[in-house]
Amino acid sequence: MNVGDRVRLMSGREEGIITRILDNNIVEVAIDNDFTIPVARREVVVIAKEEANYLKDDEDIQPAVKKVTAAPVFAAQGIYLALVHQSEELLAVTIINNSDYDVLFTSGEEREGKYRGLQNDRLTPKTTRVVTHYHLKDFEKWPGMLVQFIQHRNGSPTLYEPVTKRVQFRANSFYKSKKTAPVLNKEAYLFQLDQKPVAVDTDKITEKLINATAQHESFKLQAPEHEVDLHIEKLVDDYSGLSNSAILKIQLEKFQDSLERAIAANMHEIVFIHGAGNGILRKELQKVLSRTAGIRFFEDARKEKFGYGATLVKLK
Repeated sequence: MNVGDRVRLMSGREEGIITRILDNNIVEVAIDNDFTIPVARREVVVIAKEEANYLKDDEDIQPAVKKVTAAPVFAAQGIYLALVHQSEELLAVTIINNSDYDVLFTSGEEREGKYRGLQNDRLTPKTTRVVTHYHLKDFEKWPGMLVQFIQHRNGSPTLYEPVTKRVQFRANSFYKSKKTAPVLNKEAYLFQLDQKPVAVDTDKITEKLINATAQHESFKLQAPEHEVDLHIEKLVDDYSGLSNSAILKIQLEKFQDSLERAIAANMHEIVFIHGAGNGILRKELQKVLSRTAGIRFFEDARKEKFGYGATLVKLK
């Protein structure tokens, strides 16, 4: 049971189209293609295509025409978002794959910065998939549509980049977009999602990986000084306009950077000079040190040299 299926209500003779899957047990059905109602899944049955064909009058049945298979022309372009009238009021939002490639896609809605996934599927060439339905009367409330897709064909010598396309519906352009939709061969509000596909340049990717590896190998970690002075006048040229919290932030960033580089450089010990002062910086350092891996222990540095204004950190 999918969006776009035609169903019959088991409690009556009404028929309609599934416009949304609300949750695992509830679907939204458009009765007579106009007004929608929520219905439990167990209360509807999908009308099989065979049933619709069986009920047609004999005069509507067209003689079978033998199709002539044309030589394949592999077109990579032709992915569309189409809004097709189910009635004057109800529109079916449809993904169209008019290319000769398989298309793997996901679709969703964006409203006030929040995303809500709708449908995902694999579309074979020249096929479509209905992802949701919108009412024209609610046009001003429609969310934006976001479609992501990637094209693939077995045996193809080309790998294409994934594509992300956002469609924001605006009245001044929406009503001018009416065209005949490919594959469906129906009038629809049509938006092309792809331009000329961009092939992945594997040589450039390989080159980037080689360059990144070379840069990584040439990188040499610079170990910090054995004694790191955290007094603010040693860290910035002008601190007259800094608040106490801003000063503390700068000092802690210098401390964290020096500690991490000392551990990475396999130093045995490092001394942080923080001064006696009110003890706030010293306490903050000890908080970080107490929860950092790679530290054997920390203690006050030699008092004869630093007084009570430095901490010695022994590293593993």
